Amino acid sequence: MESLSLLLDGFATALTPVNLLYALVGVTLGTLVGVLPGIGPAMTVALLLPITFNVPPASAFIMFAGIYYGGMYGGSTTSILLNTPGESSSMITALEGNKMAKRGRAAQALATAAIGSFVAGTIATGLLVVAAPLVVDFAISFGPEDYFALAILAFTAVSSVLSTSAVRGLASLGFGLVIGLIGIDQQTGQARLTLGVPQLLDGIDVVIVAVGLFAVGEVLYVASRLRHSSPDVVPVGRAFLGRSDWARSWRPWLRGTALGFPFGALPGGGAEIPTFLSYSVEKRLARGEASEEFGKGAIEGVAGPEAANNASAAGTLVPLLTLGLPTSATAAILLAAFQQYGLQPGPQLFDHNPALVWGMIASLFVGNAMLLVLNLPLAPLWARVLHIPRPYLYAGIVLFAALGVYALNASAVDLVVLFVLGLLGYAMRRFGLPVAPAVIGLILGPMAEIQLRRALAIGAGDVSVLVRSPVAATLLVLSALVLLLPVLRRFRNRPAPAAD
Repeated sequence: MESLSLLLDGFATALTPVNLLYALVGVTLGTLVGVLPGIGPAMTVALLLPITFNVPPASAFIMFAGIYYGGMYGGSTTSILLNTPGESSSMITALEGNKMAKRGRAAQALATAAIGSFVAGTIATGLLVVAAPLVVDFAISFGPEDYFALAILAFTAVSSVLSTSAVRGLASLGFGLVIGLIGIDQQTGQARLTLGVPQLLDGIDVVIVAVGLFAVGEVLYVASRLRHSSPDVVPVGRAFLGRSDWARSWRPWLRGTALGFPFGALPGGGAEIPTFLSYSVEKRLARGEASEEFGKGAIEGVAGPEAANNASAAGTLVPLLTLGLPTSATAAILLAAFQQYGLQPGPQLFDHNPALVWGMIASLFVGNAMLLVLNLPLAPLWARVLHIPRPYLYAGIVLFAALGVYALNASAVDLVVLFVLGLLGYAMRRFGLPVAPAVIGLILGPMAEIQLRRALAIGAGDVSVLVRSPVAATLLVLSALVLLLPVLRRFRNRPAPAAD
């Protein structure tokens, strides 16, 4: 009942005219930028992060929530019409959705994606309302060793799950940890890795890192590989579903939601695993006409994975808001936004800033409804956005990123750092290193260092203090399993040597 009362207070915050306007601007910008080829929700939020820093915190995070969900919606449009997933979680949507579009059913594919996203987002946000206070009650008992172990689990899980190779994931994590060390050591006052540049004494702003690695790095990578012509876009009419489409879609929406939310809440769970699971479940359960259409454009293959994708987005907010633990690249950028306002997500955030937290959660319901209204009638308009010539599109993204970063501190050094990090982001993509672990390492690295020092100070330098807590010991064991299981599985599957 307390959660319901707080949620109603949150609606009182979210439904003010000013915040409704910010929510509308957020979902519109998120969808508009998310529709563009090669731009997923993480890059959308990173790119639009600087424009909200002169906005009050509650309004800013309502806008961020709209941008986040809008980017998720927009990614499905790109996947269906262009067969170009904005990120890996949209791959399955592209698999069946683009084939539906080529069969002349683009409108139905876009409609089931939009309505499924609305259903999944609404149910998952309701689950967030229930789950968040329970996790907060549990997190209040956490000591510094528990938070350090939690950060280690996040490092290992994200590095292993978001990469085809644990080594590449850990290498990316190492880049982030090194960037996080730049600046003055808070305990000793010594400058670290500043190269004698005074502007680096305060460290590198997380926004610069996020925009550099995601936006500039992605633009350089895509521009180096794609032609300069406009992409071929499948024609689309007004998005709608017939009676048969409704009958075939509603069960996959519910099953996708049930798969997506818990995976989104797990460290390293992300949206990739539940979308693949949803697709395989729907393919296995398909009967009759649906069974024959799989691989040729089955509507169930769009409805289920798209619901799982959006439900996982709400799931990522559970550990982010209650523990300060980002489980995806987009959540890491949202955490950076909290830190820009001097806020640290965790149990105390619910006590000290209830209006902000519950206003943001309530705005997810509002933003979902706005997105449904926007996406169903405006699908043809979003398709026209895809006709923007790529040279203009990517030049505009770089210009917007540079202006946003320069506006932070009016420093030319920030622009140099931005483009150096953009080149690093390009190199990481070129050699197959995932970007998400680097951002999470940058954000969680300093927190892990502080908690490690606190734990060792409490234990008078005794390292065993790190495993005395049952929670910390369990989390460290899970971290070891995350790293070792792929190695053991590969060793087990190695073919036996041939007998002489």
